[in-house]
Amino acid sequence: MKSLTTIGSLLVLAAAALAADTRLYEMRIYYAAPGKFEAMQARFRQHACRLFERHGIANIGYWTPLDDKDGAGTKLVYVIAHPSREAREKAWKTFMADPEWQAAFKASEVNGKLVEKIEVRLLTATDYSPAIAPPGDGGPRVFELRTYTAAPGRLDALHARFRNHTVRLFEEHGIKNIAYWTPAAGEQGADDTLIYFVAHASREAAAESFKQFGADPAWQQARKESEEKAGGSLTAPGGVKSEFMQATDYSPLQ
Repeated sequence: MKSLTTIGSLLVLAAAALAADTRLYEMRIYYAAPGKFEAMQARFRQHACRLFERHGIANIGYWTPLDDKDGAGTKLVYVIAHPSREAREKAWKTFMADPEWQAAFKASEVNGKLVEKIEVRLLTATDYSPAIAPPGDGGPRVFELRTYTAAPGRLDALHARFRNHTVRLFEEHGIKNIAYWTPAAGEQGADDTLIYFVAHASREAAAESFKQFGADPAWQQARKESEEKAGGSLTAPGGVKSEFMQATDYSPLQ
């Protein structure tokens, strides 16, 4: 007969499994045609976001870079979610065929196309990613999109360090965990990439938080032990990328 402790542990595991985020996330990066950035945003604000929801596409967040390295006012990054790959395919098909979207699209492009280039990444949530709960917990904040490329064979070790140490220590130092993803199975980077969003009160607060985090003895010990176990750095050379972003006025996440 199982002990009460064992039964309790099994119930906790079962609850965690039921609560697991199994959605397929889609990160899309749009580069506006010259002079069309505001018109592109207006189309999302007035039409696309609402019509996405009509067709079962969940709006998660929409952001523009604080440091626009790709040209002044051209780049929009957004994340949406689908119940599954099959649902994604169906939703995009019905969305594109929606007469209201077709009319809005046609009207918005009377004077030329609004979008010059689109990049798409399909993502799945890690088991340590927090529940995404828009719109936020009050007060203005900046977001930081961070992309890590793991050293060969060390993605699982990187996940373990985030799961067991990093996400907790981030919160202790004022860094708000928003979401953690890896590319979906079969997608480029699925075996070596971690993509995540955190939030800060400001860019200055971000600098101070990471300074304190880096100096934390608990972090230093966790990093040392994880790298000794793996036989070296868990990330590839130059494998940590960061981009500060601000939410658009129509983003659910603020």
